[in-house]
Amino acid sequence: MRLLKYALLAGASLLPTLPAIAATATGSMNVRITITDECKVQTASDLDFGSHGVIDANVDQTSTINVQCTTGKSYNVGLSAGAGSGATVAVRKMTGPLAATIDYTIYRESTRTQLWGTTIPTDTVGGTGNGAIQPLTVYGRVPPQTTPPAGLYTDTVSITITY
Repeated sequence: MRLLKYALLAGASLLPTLPAIAATATGSMNVRITITDECKVQTASDLDFGSHGVIDANVDQTSTINVQCTTGKSYNVGLSAGAGSGATVAVRKMTGPLAATIDYTIYRESTRTQLWGTTIPTDTVGGTGNGAIQPLTVYGRVPPQTTPPAGLYTDTVSITITY
């Protein structure tokens, strides 16, 4: 009898304690993304012809342009004539000391017969995107020419993707 009195005084129940039942509610959310047509120049390595003395033979070199386009999207990659004064797609010009220039040409294929320019589809490189990075090889040539003064000669060629 004393035990019962104590339990009642302490506010304890004589019934066993049951675990609480959790309540739940459910719902949903929509998840979406819209993919739009896009192309990007991811990277472009320098077209570096190295160091040479007299330019009495062809100096050939390659570089790579990495493009990435939406899967299924057709594209064309064009290369400008460059920033050299008087440059054309057929004869680009690197400029160096005393405004001297060195002529060079950029081609679309390894035999170096097809110029790479900006006229679609005449002298650009076309493709179809696959969603991944696609490498395009640039084939450059410095032909034999009168060798200008020693120094660094540079040019900047713009890359344009039309899609």
